[in-house]
Amino acid sequence: MSTVETPPTAGATTGAATTAGAPGSAGAETAPGYVASRTLPLRVEALRQWRRRRTLVMGGVLAALPFILLIAFAVGGGPEDDRNGGGRITLIDTATASAANFAATSLFVSAGFLLVVPVALFCGDTVASEASWSSLRYLLASPVPRARLLWSKLVVALGFSLAAMVLLPVVALGVGAVAYGWGPLQLPTGGALPTGDILPRLALVVAFVFVSQLVTAGLAFWLSTRTDAPLGAVGGAVGLTIVGNVLDAVTALGDWREFLPAHWQFAWADALQPQLEWGGMVKGTAVSVSYAVVLFALAFRGFARKDIVS
Repeated sequence: MSTVETPPTAGATTGAATTAGAPGSAGAETAPGYVASRTLPLRVEALRQWRRRRTLVMGGVLAALPFILLIAFAVGGGPEDDRNGGGRITLIDTATASAANFAATSLFVSAGFLLVVPVALFCGDTVASEASWSSLRYLLASPVPRARLLWSKLVVALGFSLAAMVLLPVVALGVGAVAYGWGPLQLPTGGALPTGDILPRLALVVAFVFVSQLVTAGLAFWLSTRTDAPLGAVGGAVGLTIVGNVLDAVTALGDWREFLPAHWQFAWADALQPQLEWGGMVKGTAVSVSYAVVLFALAFRGFARKDIVS
């Protein structure tokens, strides 16, 4: 594992370098030029994660989804051909009306599960993979402080998760523009959003989907600091997310379902209405951020006390 060299700084304490990642090393002497905040820069961690095969595969899957939907609609004759008389019209029924409708439909069919996977993958694999490669202890011995290591990995993982969520609607807009043309976003309930409001509303949708997935990110990241098996952290986060969706479907829970992040995962639909509604998205954001803060805090607290042997 290569180390990140940093230029000497004035007034640095002279002494032997210590393992900054080890518990209880705070206040120990450090080598001249060592600055904890300059270890494991974000650009270095981002480049390491970008070069990994799972990043490219996940990006390819998300970029391919709009093309798969396009082929499905072409083969099936379009969603409007499948409407039953008197049936409720959904967002999917307007998918071929315009590029905006196609992008909104792509988000609708993927927000419940597909977009959970990259978040769990990027956040759950990041620390556990280092442990599985037996490189985590050497990375900490560089020396990289534990909090610095987790912070760098968390920021990069969330950045890649956001990029994955942006990639899907961007590709869908491009594919939809070529296939169906650019025009207003036709609403299933009637009416349409003008073209000038489409991009801001879709950006708001992506932002809310990202915030709603912070719970999955927190679960995956916490599990990643507790296990040496990346698959266990990723699979555990996805599994617990599915459990949340199942519990939300149990109507017998009544108002208790409002404390489940899954209950608000499609509240972004309020952003695609003629009159923007904030109520559901505000509640969903509050629930998701609350869970995420607790889970991220548990990850940092547990990792700071963990005996790293791998």
